[in-house]
Order: sequence, then structure tokens, then C-alpha cells
Amino acid sequence: MEKQPKIDLPKPRLAVFLDAVALLVFAALLIYLISQFASLPDKVPGHYNGAGEVDRWGSKMELFILPIIGAAMWVFMSITEKYPHTFNYLNFSKEKAEAHYRNGVWMINVLKNEIVLLFSFLTYQNIQVAVGNAEGLGAGFMPIFLAVIFGTILFFMVRMVRI
Repeated sequence: MEKQPKIDLPKPRLAVFLDAVALLVFAALLIYLISQFASLPDKVPGHYNGAGEVDRWGSKMELFILPIIGAAMWVFMSITEKYPHTFNYLNFSKEKAEAHYRNGVWMINVLKNEIVLLFSFLTYQNIQVAVGNAEGLGAGFMPIFLAVIFGTILFFMVRMVRI
């Protein structure tokens, strides 16, 4: 199998903007979590069922799990998007390598920022449920979450096939 060519692609301004928005929201969430931590009850939502109802309560230290996972995924995906020549592509040709790489980088960028925003929302909602300002995530959360993530993947896969 032939190696895919390495092409240096500058990061689009919109991708930089999306990164900045996601990181600002994430930073605000961390500040909010730390500022509210002392006043939170000892038991906070630890898990939700498919209907968005709390089905397990856990220690308030568990509130840091999603931000840690989200940050790790954001960093890993940021590193990954710098190496589009290592991605697998459908209908790849060297003549269209740059278009494939741009599409692949965009997909990783959009997904990583969606994940960070999603994890920020979940952590915020966990705090709201813990203090009694909300009942749960709501029945629509899971379908919306799945539609966003898989819709993004499908959108960029269709673009890849059309390149």
C-alpha cells in the first residue's frame, strides 16, 4: 500500500474560533464547578437512564470525571487533527488529497468541540440536579446527543465520498 502524501494545511480561522468558543465554555464550566463545589450536597447524579432520569447517585468528586475525560479527548483530538495523512479515507486519490485532508481535519475539529461542549453541559446539568434546580436531563437529551454526534459523522462521511 502506498503512503498518503504529507501536506501542510494551515488551520482555518473558523476552526480556531470553534476551538476558542469550546475552550471558553469549558473554562467557564470549570470555574462554575469549583465555585459551587463546597456548597454541593455529598451525593450528586452519577448516571442517567435513557429517559434522562438519575438512576445512580455518587460522590461530588465524580463531577470532575467528565471534565477530565473531555479535556483529555480534546487534547488527543487536537493532536490527531494535525496528522490528516494518517487518517483512513474512502475513494482516496493523491490528486484530491488536500480536499480529503481538509474534510478529515474539519470532522475531527467539529467532533472534538461538540464533545467538550456536551461534557460541559452534562457537568452543568449534574450540578443543577444536585442542588435541586432540575430533575434530570430530559427524555430528549439522548436522541439529540446521538443525532448531533452521528449527524456530524454522517455529514463528513458523505462529503468524503463526494470528493
